[in-house]
Amino acid sequence: MRTPHVVVVMGVAGTGKTTIGPLLAARLGVPYAEGDDFHPPANIAKMSAGHPLDDADRWPWLDAIGSWAHGREGLGGVVSSSALKRSYRDRLRAAAPGVVFVHLTGDRKLIEDRMSHRQGHFMPTALLDSQFATLEPLAADEPGVAVDVSGTPEEITARAVRALDALPDLTPR
Repeated sequence: MRTPHVVVVMGVAGTGKTTIGPLLAARLGVPYAEGDDFHPPANIAKMSAGHPLDDADRWPWLDAIGSWAHGREGLGGVVSSSALKRSYRDRLRAAAPGVVFVHLTGDRKLIEDRMSHRQGHFMPTALLDSQFATLEPLAADEPGVAVDVSGTPEEITARAVRALDALPDLTPR
């Protein structure tokens, strides 16, 4: 049996990280951590005001997620994080070398439509353009898979599980 990975569910706002993450964790039989819960209050206030975060804002947030992921090494877990840039994913891997990414991808129009129907979330639709501008998709040398977000949450989760099952054993050596 393979050692459970810590999976980072990533993607731009509105791709369904908070929906798919818990479903994926349940399917894998591991705990889920909501990445937004790791943001300091200043980050949430900044985004709520319609201002995108800069790298200086993100480092402490990524470090907190990385610390959680490190603590779950060998046990498995799922955590959400936009992880839009390679440098952000590198920082997460520096803290927890065994993390694997599930990049939720989709058409901008679909994602914007989903965002416009969310209630009670601090990320305004106006920041979607900055999210897409910042996004650096997973590179071939990064451990992870891209999963399309069309369809129901259950269909997306099933695609993610199949894609993860197809990965080779990525345990760091």
